[in-house]
Amino acid sequence: MSTPEVPDGRPERARTLRRAISASAMGNMTEWFDYGVYAYAATYIAKAFFPSGNDAAATLNTLLVFAVSFVLRPVGGLVLGPIGDRLGRRRVLATTIILMAGSTFCVGLVPGYATIGLWAPVLLVVLRMVQGFSTGGEYGGAATFMAEYAPDRRRGFLGSFLEFGTLAGFTLAAAVVLVVELVIGTAAMQDWGWRIPFLLGGPLGLVGLYLRSRLEDTPVFRELEEQDQVEDTATSALKDLLTTYWKPLLTLGGLVIALNVCNYTLLAYMPTYLEQKIGLSSQSSLLLLIVGQLVMMALIPLSGRLSDRFGRKPVWWLSLAGLFVAAVPAYVLMAKGFAPALLGFAVLGVLYVLQLSTISATFPAMFPTQVRFAGFAISYNVFTALFGGTAPAVNEKLIAVSGTDLAPAFSMMAACVVGAVALVFVPETARASIRGTGVPGVDTEVKPLATPR
Repeated sequence: MSTPEVPDGRPERARTLRRAISASAMGNMTEWFDYGVYAYAATYIAKAFFPSGNDAAATLNTLLVFAVSFVLRPVGGLVLGPIGDRLGRRRVLATTIILMAGSTFCVGLVPGYATIGLWAPVLLVVLRMVQGFSTGGEYGGAATFMAEYAPDRRRGFLGSFLEFGTLAGFTLAAAVVLVVELVIGTAAMQDWGWRIPFLLGGPLGLVGLYLRSRLEDTPVFRELEEQDQVEDTATSALKDLLTTYWKPLLTLGGLVIALNVCNYTLLAYMPTYLEQKIGLSSQSSLLLLIVGQLVMMALIPLSGRLSDRFGRKPVWWLSLAGLFVAAVPAYVLMAKGFAPALLGFAVLGVLYVLQLSTISATFPAMFPTQVRFAGFAISYNVFTALFGGTAPAVNEKLIAVSGTDLAPAFSMMAACVVGAVALVFVPETARASIRGTGVPGVDTEVKPLATPR
């Protein structure tokens, strides 16, 4: 994955910034490669790990196991976030990528239900919980790492490459599953081929670990260390966060509900929806997702740049309003065949990119440096566990209960309303300094938006 040229008077600083962007994005790609592989191979996993005879029950169980990994994400945030604020971002990120890639690799080695019975789903759940725990520290740490390396005036553009890594992981997962299935056939894919994408998670993690091991911690964190303003213990960081910064914890949670209900409905649940509700083949649904996500990847840097130019909040308002209006028409369109489904998915994806591209610029900037990692990790993962990882299973259940295939559209609309209420209370942080112990955009300097460059 390439990174943008960073104009800077000091070539070494520019090279360091590019390495920081690559290391953050690569780790994020590894994380979402795992989630994507699980989502795109869900029908194969259902038959491999659960008793045969009831395909609907096996699919629901598979989606529930997907949600189980999110149970440990808040625990990972609670444990690893304060440690990251105490000992540094880089050390935690090195640990999380090892746990994440290792558990992904091990999923590919677990025997199926036909071989070891109930131990198969039990081991699958355990490994997914390890992944959830590591992700609890990975995502908040990677976004914080990226934000603290990026210059204030370009934090949206440079930070968007973290989410480029997110979609790269999902897209690579879809491409690998599709290619393996085309090469070996559906029967072999069900028998053993579904393991190949999981086994690839190991080498991907090693590449990410190598990139991260070559970097120092962020300049913002090192500056805090030099001034002796780092929290004394991880416990004191957590206490300070919960008693002093509860408001950004809640407002971030509202944004996360909108972000992740849309995310997991569009990117994780969509293959199951297209195959079981619309009737597309697995190959057609994967091809649709690959094309749609490539379009989203192409637009992410542009969206990040727009947030630098006009502010994070205007970009978010456009996304929330657009998704609310377009959700139902897009899902109606998807029911009409492959080409209309591709168009409907692309419309929702482009609108969603406006949120996705600004995560690492917006969310870390809601907290001061000494509690930033913990604040992001805890709030993000608690609300993701409650409303994100459960979205595929909830959508499946809503369709069954309501009798309408438009249920996912309605859940996205409800999430956008929650996000809009939270956004009202979020300060604008575009071009605001995130250094020091003040709240960005409130206690720190903010340079004018939309000024000549």
